[in-house]
Amino acid sequence: MFEHDLTDPHEVGLNAERLEAIPEYFQSNYIDTGKLPCVATLVSRGGEVALEDYSGTTHIGEGEPIGPHTIFRIYSMTKPVTSLAAMMLFEEGKLRLDHEVARYIPEFADVQVFDSGNREDYTTRAPDRAMTLLDLFTHTSGITYGFLMQDEPDAIYRKEKIGAPTETLLEMSQRIAKLPLAFSPGTQWGYGHSIDVLGAVVEIVSGQPLDEFFRERIFGPLGMDDTDFWVPENKIDRLMACYSKHPISGEITLADAAGKESKLYSKRPKLLNAGGGLASTVRDYHRFCLMLMRGGTLDGARIISPKTWEFMRQNHLPDGQTIKAMGDKTFSEARMEGNGFGLGGSVLVDPVASMQPSSHGNFSWGGLASTFFWIDPVEEMIAIQATQMMPSGTYPIRPQLQQLVYAAVDW
Repeated sequence: MFEHDLTDPHEVGLNAERLEAIPEYFQSNYIDTGKLPCVATLVSRGGEVALEDYSGTTHIGEGEPIGPHTIFRIYSMTKPVTSLAAMMLFEEGKLRLDHEVARYIPEFADVQVFDSGNREDYTTRAPDRAMTLLDLFTHTSGITYGFLMQDEPDAIYRKEKIGAPTETLLEMSQRIAKLPLAFSPGTQWGYGHSIDVLGAVVEIVSGQPLDEFFRERIFGPLGMDDTDFWVPENKIDRLMACYSKHPISGEITLADAAGKESKLYSKRPKLLNAGGGLASTVRDYHRFCLMLMRGGTLDGARIISPKTWEFMRQNHLPDGQTIKAMGDKTFSEARMEGNGFGLGGSVLVDPVASMQPSSHGNFSWGGLASTFFWIDPVEEMIAIQATQMMPSGTYPIRPQLQQLVYAAVDW
């Protein structure tokens, strides 16, 4: 586990008293009230950690105190990792963003778009153009998620049990290709299994299982020893419990147990969920973010070129549009207003529209169980927040963290 010393916040232009108030805020408003089991918070500037706090326990109202050792299910914070893996292959000339997905997974050559009907009886039409790898990166592919509960295409995904842990990434991708898209590629922004399909492409192009590629090319060089698609037996006791809050009744229930009782993370899964399968620690993920903020390198390990990272954190949505403009009713792990989308995460293009203090170009994303990160390239600041409560919009802890962190900037 990566160790580090806290810096004096003043030395990096942050207000110590205001930073200290951040854990107190979440303790009194969320942990003491029984809304959350815990909140872990890390804030660094210029690569120096100014705040690292672990408040709460592994279970709501009980359990062991969380700490740097605690392993969290980071769900969609897996997406930036998979996107980075694909761009590493891009740097080697093994794939291009304008390549059609069917070049790697031939079943996508015949993909259709939902036209009318319902999950049992529907008609389709041909897409306006072929789906490209760029569409996968930016969630403009038309591929959806079954849990969205928004339209007939995602109902079809539920019927077909897309995302079930009984098949490989490639097998799931091949089945997705036989189902109707929610829209024609490039015409809308819609959250879905796009990064899972991109993960299958990474496996095909690299010739390696995704977990092996991650360990050899990313986690190993970065010293991210506690990050993987499952938690080995000698670490499983460090995996905390995960909860879910019902959107209507408000009832909080256990979604996945801690430690050895976990149904999802105690052994290597068949489906290496490229869009949401990783478990990690706050310190491990900070290593990942720090590598990106430093232009693709950390402690002598060069992962990608700084120009590639610069390219990844541009807004790649058509005509510079925002997520809001392209997908105003869909689920997102970042605020839609003011955010475009890069290669692996949201990119802030209009801080005023986001209604939050921030910097142009902030790169961020989050996970289903209320984990979140952002990288501010202007202020050279990284913030990471972790707890285990689904869904991610249960409480407004992400904007609240952002308000509190930027309020601590002195210079």
